[in-house]
This record gives sequence, structure tokens and C-alpha cells, in this order.
Amino acid sequence: MKHIVTSLLVLAAALQAAPVSAQAYPTKPIRFLVGFPPGGGTDIMARTVAVKLSESVGQQVIVDNRPGANANLAASIASRATPDGYTVLMISLAHAVSKPLYKKLDYDLERDFTPLINIASVPMFVVVPPSSPIKSVAELLALAKAKPVNYASSGDGSPEHIAAELFKGLAKVDMTHVPYKGGAPSALALISGEIQVGFNTSPVAVPHIKSGKMRALAVSSARRNPALPDVPSVAEAGVPGYDIILWYGAVMPTGTPAAAVNRLNADINKALKLQDVQQRLASLGADPLGGSAADFGAYIKSEVAKYTKVVRDAKLQQQ
Repeated sequence: MKHIVTSLLVLAAALQAAPVSAQAYPTKPIRFLVGFPPGGGTDIMARTVAVKLSESVGQQVIVDNRPGANANLAASIASRATPDGYTVLMISLAHAVSKPLYKKLDYDLERDFTPLINIASVPMFVVVPPSSPIKSVAELLALAKAKPVNYASSGDGSPEHIAAELFKGLAKVDMTHVPYKGGAPSALALISGEIQVGFNTSPVAVPHIKSGKMRALAVSSARRNPALPDVPSVAEAGVPGYDIILWYGAVMPTGTPAAAVNRLNADINKALKLQDVQQRLASLGADPLGGSAADFGAYIKSEVAKYTKVVRDAKLQQQ
């Protein structure tokens, strides 16, 4: 009888502890790993979300920039983190591209991470320095056919790199790729005149375009962007069929408790519906997304499949 009573007491304690534990989460700071330097699109999105998430969970949300290897360094660190609900990795189209692009990665995007949420989508802008004689996509194409032109991206295999390669393929022109270690450094290189053309994400490009530090030739999406409605799409500016959108989302290490995933997913979804967050994203040319973790998982799978073909067709795979 004594053993039975003891067992019942242990069971009761366990049943009581489970919901209490779920309700208590989080009890310490949450780390958002970002694979690019401060000032780039991924970093801007992470900080926009982190501020609101910190308010809703009552804990500090720390943005930890670990640039390197086209965001793969941060992903590698996150894949080895303890899956206790306190590590979040910001990912983007760059990670979907990296899976087919690099033969040797020490992590697998789909195996080593559990989806959390798709945060926002943004276009990219084809930009030139304000001192450039290039005033349109047509003039850029004419110049690229006449003599060498260089363009900047945030790194080999980055979304900007892929966007430029698609542009080159559809327009049938050649331009020399100059990779930088993030969107902010590539933007500075363009502004200084070190580079002739840039393919920059809207969170990076729009403020510089509005301030006059960059001139926008076109936007990468099929439709014009409300943040800069006078800028034509690449397709309408002379490269029919061109359309590419970048997305930003978040994942957590595989094995993270469902309670943590569900809590953060719900709180980020709420944050994306706040008026000030929507205004902030709109000012950067971004569209808030949100949705369930499962939906984001399916989207990641579809993007990996899509860009596996792009990488193969463009012969971009690296060692």
C-alpha cells in the first residue's frame, strides 16, 4: 500500500509539473543567432522581432551576430545548441540556397532544425551610386554588353548573388560578381563608388535610396513595391519574366520542446500584427508573413527544391 501511495504521489507531482513548466517558459534570455553583420536585412528583421518578443515573454531577447560562410557559421552553431527553447536561428532564402550550393555543410537545414515561423518577405533592388551615369535597366544592359561591369552581393550563394545570376541569365549579359561579407558592407561599397551595381535587399536599400545615397533602377519583384512606387520592376524595365522575392524566418534546434515553439510562434504572430511593426516593415519595403510552424516547414521544403534546380541550372555548386 505504501508503494502504491508513493507512486500515486510521484505521478500527481509529474502531472502538475508539466503545465507549470510550460507556463513558466521562458525563465532566462533567449538568443537570436544571425549569420550576417549588423545592419543587413536579416539583422534588421531579427531586431524588429526581438524588441517585441522581449516585451511579450518578459525576458531579454539577445541578437547574436555570427557572420561568416554566407550565414552557415551561425547555422552550424545553432545546430549544435542545446534544444531547450533558448536558441533561435534567423534564416532566409540564403539557407535554402546553401543546401544545394555547398557539397559539404556540417548541418542540414531540414534535419537539424524545427521550423518556428516565416517572418517577412522582401524584394531586392537593382541600385547604382548616385554619381553613376546609369539611369535605367536598359542603360545597364547596354553598358554590360559593351564593357565589363561589376556588381556587389552579400556573399557567394547569397540571395543577392542568386538574384544577379538570374538577371544575367534572362538578360543575356555578363557581369563580374564581387562578394562582400553581408548586406551592409556591400551597400557601403556601392555608396562609395567601389562597385558599379548592387543587388540589395529592401531593408538595406530603401533607406539609402530615400536619402539619396543610392539610385534605384528597378525592384526584383513582379510588382512595384509600395515603399518606392515610382521604381519599376525589373520585368517591366526590360527583362521579362524576372521575379524573385527574399524571405526571412526563424527555426530552432531539432528537439526543442513543442511548448517553446508554440509559445514563440504565437508571440511572434501577435507582434507581426502590431501597427507599429507593420509600419516599420512597410517603410522597409517588407511584407509581414507569420503563420504556423508547420506551414513554414512546408515552405522551407518547397524553397529548397526550387533553388536546388536554380543552383544546378546556373552551375553554381561549390565544394
